[in-house]
Amino acid sequence: MATRTAPFSGFEFLIAWRYLRARRAEGGVSVMTWISLIGIMLGVAALIITLAVRAGFRAEFVDTILGSNAHVTVYSAPMEVAPETGIFSSLMPDYAARAARIAQVPGVTRAAPLIRGQVMATMNDRSNVAEVYGISYENLMTIPRVAHSAQIDGEIESFGQGIAMGSELARELGVAAGDTVKLISPNGVKTPFGVSPRVNAYTVVYVFTAGRWDIDRTRIYMPFAEAQSFFNREGGADEIEVMVKDPEHVDDLTPQLIAAGGAGTMLWSWRDASGSFLRALTMEDNVMFVILSVLVLIATMNITSGLIMLVKNKGRDIGILRTMGLTEGSVMRVFFLCGAFTGTIGTALGVGLGVLFALNISHVMDAVNWVSGGGAWDPSIRGIYELPAKLLPWDVAKAVVLALGLSFVVTIFPARRAARLNPVEALRYE
Repeated sequence: MATRTAPFSGFEFLIAWRYLRARRAEGGVSVMTWISLIGIMLGVAALIITLAVRAGFRAEFVDTILGSNAHVTVYSAPMEVAPETGIFSSLMPDYAARAARIAQVPGVTRAAPLIRGQVMATMNDRSNVAEVYGISYENLMTIPRVAHSAQIDGEIESFGQGIAMGSELARELGVAAGDTVKLISPNGVKTPFGVSPRVNAYTVVYVFTAGRWDIDRTRIYMPFAEAQSFFNREGGADEIEVMVKDPEHVDDLTPQLIAAGGAGTMLWSWRDASGSFLRALTMEDNVMFVILSVLVLIATMNITSGLIMLVKNKGRDIGILRTMGLTEGSVMRVFFLCGAFTGTIGTALGVGLGVLFALNISHVMDAVNWVSGGGAWDPSIRGIYELPAKLLPWDVAKAVVLALGLSFVVTIFPARRAARLNPVEALRYE
C-alpha cells in the first residue's frame, strides 16, 4: 500500500534532477530543456535590460530638468501700466522684495530674479537663435548642471565680464572661451522712426554642458544688470526662478508660493512643463512590461512541451515508481520540480545576463556605434547625450517573480498528467 512521504523529499529532487539531465537516448528531452532554459534566460534578460534603460532614461531626463531649470517659475499676470495708452506689462518692479518673501517659504532653497529674452547670436558668417537668461553670478553658481558641468571651457568666475554659453550653441557658432559674439535683439532702442534692433558684442567667458541637447543648443547666461539694459528691463525682472528641496512634491508648495508672491502671482512648475512627457514615459514603461511579459510566457510554454514529452517517454518509469509505493503527489512533485529547475536556472542566468548588460550599457552602445558607423544615438531626437541604465532592485524582483511564477504555473498541467497516469496501463506491454 502506498505510504505518504513528506512533500518535496530528497528522493523527489534526485529523480527530477536525473530526468532533467537525461539524454534523448535514455528517454530524456535535453534539447527541449535547453531550448526552454535559453528562452527563459533571454526573456528575463530582455525584461531587466528594458526596465533598467527606461528607469535610467527617466532619471537622467528628470535630473537634467531639475539640474538646469527652475523647479517653479513665478511670474506676474499682465497689468495695465499706462491707462491712457492701454499698455499692459508683466514686468516685476518689486522683484527683490518678492524674491525675498518667496525665499522664506519652507522648502524653498533659492529664489532668483531673471531676465529672459530671445536673440540672434552671430560670429563671423555663422548665426543661431538663442535664449538669454539674465541672472546674477551668485544665483548662477547654484545651478548644478551649469556651475558644475562635466565638460567646460573657460572660467565661470569671470561671468561678470562676459556671458556663458551652451556647448552645442558654441559648437555651431564655432565659439570657444575668450571669443566675442554679437547678440542681436529685435526690441532695441526706440527712435522717432520706430524701434531699431540692438546689437552688442560680448566675450564668451564660460562654455558649459548641461546634459540636455536642447538646453546646450539654445541657452546663454548674461549678468543680470547687463540683461536689464540689453532687453529694456531697467528696474524690473521678468520672472523669479525658484528651487525647492523636494521637486517631486513641488505642487504642495503652490498655496504658500502664491501667498508670498502677492497679488497677480502666477506659477509654472517643472511638472507643468514636462508632466505630459513623463506620463507618456510611464505609459510606455507599462506597455513594454506587458509585451516582454508575453515573451517570457512564450518561453515558459516550452517547459510544458518538454514535460509532456518527458511524461510520454517516462511512462514505464512512472508505472514502476507507482508500484514501488510512490503516491500521485510524489509523482506530481517530481515532474513539477523538473519544470521548476528549468525555470529557476533560466531565470538566474537571465538575471545575470541582464544585470551584466545593464551595467555595461555604455560599452554596448559604443559597439553598436562602431558597427553602424556612428549615429546610433541622436541627442537631437532623444534630448540626452547617451543611453543610460539604472538598475532598480524592484525592477529585478519583478522580472524574477514573473519568470518564476509563470514557470511554476505552466508546469502544473503536465505534472498532474504524470501523476494521474495509470500504472497498470503504463506497464501493460512491458
